[in-house]
Amino acid sequence: MQYRHDPVMVKEVIDHLNCSPGKTYVDGTLGGGGHAQAILEAIGPDGCLLGIDRDPDAIVHAGKSLHSFKPHVQIFHGDFADLPQILSRLHMTGVDGILLDLGLSLYQLKGSGRGFSFMRDEPLDMRMNPEQGHTAATLVNRLSKKDLADLIARYGEESWAKRIARYIVDARSQQPIRSSLQFAEIVKKAVPVRHRRGRIHPATRTFQAIRIAVNKELDALEKFLDGAADLLNPGGRLCILSFHSLEDRIVKQRFKALARGCTCPPDFPKCVCGKTPQVSILTKKPVRPGQAELQANPLARSARLRAAERC
Repeated sequence: MQYRHDPVMVKEVIDHLNCSPGKTYVDGTLGGGGHAQAILEAIGPDGCLLGIDRDPDAIVHAGKSLHSFKPHVQIFHGDFADLPQILSRLHMTGVDGILLDLGLSLYQLKGSGRGFSFMRDEPLDMRMNPEQGHTAATLVNRLSKKDLADLIARYGEESWAKRIARYIVDARSQQPIRSSLQFAEIVKKAVPVRHRRGRIHPATRTFQAIRIAVNKELDALEKFLDGAADLLNPGGRLCILSFHSLEDRIVKQRFKALARGCTCPPDFPKCVCGKTPQVSILTKKPVRPGQAELQANPLARSARLRAAERC
């Protein structure tokens, strides 16, 4: 399958990034290159884009799809949390905008063969970078029942986490869990029949939890946000597209902390920490896709865009 990812809220992203000719931007989750192409078109002919992605397949595809924009685009295989090191190597002190799209690409779900989806039978891998880290099968087959339950509850916000963990441990005692369909069926059986109805598949939250753990997604996001403001030029913009409540909550809280500045207890008569606001928040509430986009791309229904500007 050709690498494909339908970019979400492209116009909203370009507007909130304040894209204009000659500026320098970072797409920290390059994926199919849809957002990157829109940014390059908006900042041409002299602007510059740095593209980063963990998935080597995305890197190959982006090199082809963005070829016409050379030499105004540079592509790096890595994690967006590595951006400080990348800028240092390029002798750059800051950029005018950074975009993170934290969603999975359609290619990863349908064409990567890594078990991201419970709709097809693939090896239970789930690594965005198949060259690094433990596979999902390793976690599922080795973690204790308690650790599995804690992981599924924390990252999947799954109310049946303990029961699902018990079913997983029972199933793997008979044979190792190696495929996505095998794993999905175990999780489905663990959820009581009366709770299987609804818009989402019973295995959705558990798959999300395992994927987040495998790729350490929330750790990378928190690490990046801790120093994100320092990577922006004055007036530079940071835009983040999240697709589930855990990511969105982290982004919302970190933006608030960066905009607040002072960390002194509220009962202090005056500030002694000396910290000042680093950003101003541009989106008091997250921006959501419009009805027309939802009809064209139902996968966009959970997208939330938050943006902030460097003071």
